[in-house]
Amino acid sequence: MRITLVHPAGFNFVPGQPDFSVLANRMPPIGIMQLASWLEKHGHSTELHDCLGPYAPPGIEANAEIVLASRPDLVGISATTSSFMDGVDLAVYIKRKRPEIRIVFGAVHVSSIGAPILEHFPEIDYLCIGEGEGCLLDLANGKALAEIDNLVFRNGDGRVVCNPRRHRILNLDELPFPAYEKLAGFPHGYHLPLFAYEKRHGATMITSRGCPYTCSFCDRTVFERLYKTNSAQYTYEHMKYLRDRFGVRHINFYDDLFTAHRKRVTELCEMLIEQPLGMNFNCAIRTGHTSDEMLAMLKKAGALMVSMGIESADPGMMERHKAGVTLPEVKKTVERIHAAGLRAKGLFIFGLPGETPETLRQTSDFILSLDLDEMNMTKFSPMYGAPIWDECISGKEGDFIEDWRLMNCLNFVFKPHGFSSREEMDALYNWHVKRYYDSRGYRHRFAKRLWQHRWSLWHVARHLPETVAAARYFSANQKQLELARREFARHPRQPVGLQPFLSPELKADAIVAMSPVKVSRRPARPAAEPDACCTPQALGSTVPGTV
Repeated sequence: MRITLVHPAGFNFVPGQPDFSVLANRMPPIGIMQLASWLEKHGHSTELHDCLGPYAPPGIEANAEIVLASRPDLVGISATTSSFMDGVDLAVYIKRKRPEIRIVFGAVHVSSIGAPILEHFPEIDYLCIGEGEGCLLDLANGKALAEIDNLVFRNGDGRVVCNPRRHRILNLDELPFPAYEKLAGFPHGYHLPLFAYEKRHGATMITSRGCPYTCSFCDRTVFERLYKTNSAQYTYEHMKYLRDRFGVRHINFYDDLFTAHRKRVTELCEMLIEQPLGMNFNCAIRTGHTSDEMLAMLKKAGALMVSMGIESADPGMMERHKAGVTLPEVKKTVERIHAAGLRAKGLFIFGLPGETPETLRQTSDFILSLDLDEMNMTKFSPMYGAPIWDECISGKEGDFIEDWRLMNCLNFVFKPHGFSSREEMDALYNWHVKRYYDSRGYRHRFAKRLWQHRWSLWHVARHLPETVAAARYFSANQKQLELARREFARHPRQPVGLQPFLSPELKADAIVAMSPVKVSRRPARPAAEPDACCTPQALGSTVPGTV
């Protein structure tokens, strides 16, 4: 079967305007690349099209024509919430030109809503819920629809049928490397976040699936609880493959829990130290779960920067949304990261329920006090599969605009009651961003690394007009922002009020996540037990043996 997998574009943080965000960070669509290599391994011809890629034309019709030119029998569209309606518009055009083509949607948005998607969008033939490899391969092999686990489809009477969930892939090393070679413009047309790398070219890797934690704002409907990883050997060979075939010299690991399995990370670092690849990498750590020994080993293995989720500096917000982390722990962790010779990046969320102008200012002050090398503050957007969804749509905590195209963590679709308007939130957000990048500490660190940032500076210089246009957003006044939003209407076909589609396990986790929990203040773990938290018990009693 001929299969074309598509990554739709979605919308930028300035509603209705060109997407400037790809100038700062254009990531390869790892999900469809992984599926393509899996299908090829099993004898199916695949093509990839990234609507955000360096050679992609503007507009739905032009991108749909590229998909049609590949003459597919089956089109798979992997869509987030914000890119879903773009995916639907692509499907409408494809069906109008070639109605015999089958279209399947997958990824987080359809996994978190399920059957109602087919009820509202007749141009979509199937949904692939959760992990996609097995479901998509069965579909490509022509297996009877009623026998394909993870599939949602219409039967002969037009009734929507949800098949059972399939068991997760337990050995991720069975998967071939993603099909980077099928992505037009890779690697030179794709780039990592500006000023977060010293070598080029760059690439992204994901070496684990699932998460045992229950953060209130996180949607885990695709991979759910069960945490599985690639082995250290597989990860090393993957890095080596990217270096040897594509000239990649920097990797961003986008695992949420990269260092949770300490034995694996230790083995990987030992391989990179004993058999150097000449590559750098960035990864994420969990505050309080990374020892000094681990940080030193990461540095020696080639790590440049580590990031950690902090979310807020208000103790009440942290207890409500990020149990288990305290401000002193965060501060100490940043100090230890710097002591190991690594850069520290903090990840924050602005606009969660309970947020006020004062909590934002408190977080901004804390960020400046941390001496971070980089920070990223996203605008909170409720997601259907997140435990906090029901609270956000209830109206008790704030006002929510259910516009899928704006639900990209770059727009304030949720306004907590502590703010008078979304324009006030935008103004405070822009104030903080300018304050951080204008701070003496950041400017001093940046100046010291000018030569190290030469590739990022060259990229900015090549796209100077677009960069200036994007920068103007942070100087926009409230009237300009309000005008932009008024001119951007919700997609006329988007339904509202759909309910999340959660497994029993995730429903139970949602109850736990939204229960009042005080931050744990246990004494520090003895230095003699640096690897204790990689045990199943330390990862949490909710880790299941099966799914």
